[in-house]
Amino acid sequence: MKKYFRGKIIIPVLAAGFLFVGVSFKNDFFEIAKQIEIFTGLFKTVNQNYVDETNPGEMMDNAIKNMLKELDPYTVFFNEQDVLKFKINNTGEYTGIGAMVQRKEGKVFLKEIYKGFPADKAGLKAGDEVIQIGDINLKEYKEDASQLFRGAKNTKVEIQYIRQGKTQNATIILDDVEIKAVPFFSLLKDNTGYIVLTKFTEKASFETKAALLELKKQGATKIILDLRGNPGGLLHEAVNICNLFVPKNELIVTTKSKNPKHNLEYRTKNEPIDLEIPIAVIVDGKSASASEIVAGAIQDLDRGVILGTRSFGKGLVQRPLDLSYGTQVKVTISRYYTPSGRCIQALDYSKKDENGKAIKKNQTEFTAFKTKAGRTVYDGGGVLPDIEIEETKTATITDAVVKSDAIFNFATQWYYKNPSLTGIPSISDADYTAFKAFLKQEKITLDTETNKALKNVLETAKKEKMDAQIAAEYKQLELAIERNQELELDKNKNQIKKLIQEELITRYQYREGLYQFYTKENVEIEKAITLLNNQTQYKSILKK
Repeated sequence: MKKYFRGKIIIPVLAAGFLFVGVSFKNDFFEIAKQIEIFTGLFKTVNQNYVDETNPGEMMDNAIKNMLKELDPYTVFFNEQDVLKFKINNTGEYTGIGAMVQRKEGKVFLKEIYKGFPADKAGLKAGDEVIQIGDINLKEYKEDASQLFRGAKNTKVEIQYIRQGKTQNATIILDDVEIKAVPFFSLLKDNTGYIVLTKFTEKASFETKAALLELKKQGATKIILDLRGNPGGLLHEAVNICNLFVPKNELIVTTKSKNPKHNLEYRTKNEPIDLEIPIAVIVDGKSASASEIVAGAIQDLDRGVILGTRSFGKGLVQRPLDLSYGTQVKVTISRYYTPSGRCIQALDYSKKDENGKAIKKNQTEFTAFKTKAGRTVYDGGGVLPDIEIEETKTATITDAVVKSDAIFNFATQWYYKNPSLTGIPSISDADYTAFKAFLKQEKITLDTETNKALKNVLETAKKEKMDAQIAAEYKQLELAIERNQELELDKNKNQIKKLIQEELITRYQYREGLYQFYTKENVEIEKAITLLNNQTQYKSILKK
């Protein structure tokens, strides 16, 4: 135990301790050394004296990860497997099966199949529950199952899966998988170029530039850049993408930290592709980080108009730093600021509510800033679009339905009832009635805030042994909430039907089919085209 501990644990703990705690204690090395000595002493004593056999590696992994949770959700420790996953996220390239894998309630599902990759070639479908990979039964496997789909190119992986209640077998041959940062671009009506950018990997600016040049070649005189659902990625790629449309040496983003070496300015380094072409950038509540750097810079520099709904609000910058034995820590090293000087971070992780959740900044706390042309913009809560599209904001009941995976599961059932469908699937009112029946049949709980609060009341009453006294009243409240949810489901029928339709399009025509559908039927894209065609309105928004 001692030898293992010294060789495998003390060195990384010391390195990690100096890294994690050093800045926080303002270089008070005595305090650092004291806390490390206490921790290592405790760790050694527990491992040597605990009644049962311990797993030092697992204990340390949990200790580090739980310690970092107190900071923010972006400062995280990566063991060797995590490091591989992080590299995949940054490059978009790996050897695997080409599918999105999800674990929920102890089960492993294929969430999405990527066209033309190994899982697709093996005939696997979204909704398949994988129960065995090789010799490993996933019921007993608690680690990240997606790692079992990694390996050398041309490796054969035997799997068992359940589809519509039947157990089936498949052989998947691993191959190189590249998830493109720009999975789709197209020339739309009125010479409008449309580019979908889904993540900021190492090839993001290269792919965006190639799409832009091709669209201009095809005759595009206006550009829509779609950043909806883009969670971000590499900061320098955000700068490079802005550089396609703004001059060389333009300030795009500034990072500030209490550590002076992280106080940096990021400017464009190259000559732009086009300084004049009108631009509309579409964002939503899932556009975060690098997406917000692009949207914020385009807005601050008055280079284009932002449409959609308020972005996520992540104004923090992380950097992966190497530790011992192939591990890493991704640390929040600074905040970023757009050209006007605003930080759009929405949550204050230094302030927590009674449930331990970070407090969101109130709109009254936002500070006003000026764009290059003198327009007023605000910090503190994501990038607020120049044109907000109210009808695309999702209702609380819709968010709860999506979170429950009810749409995903219903789409799986619907797909196998209509396996040979061609064209665009449509959801009738009868289908929506079937969806509501599905919610009841599967006993799917829609966890709205009201539902959660009611459950907490019951749990508290049970602890205080008052649940029997309030049982009747509780049941009445529960029924009232169910009735209200039924009304909300009807009220937001069109919104939910649209999401079911989009899920089904992905099943039949993959992600590419969904993007193609968006070019014909999508509120945000339609409004962006209308705006770009109205140069008087476009210029008045930008004060040109």
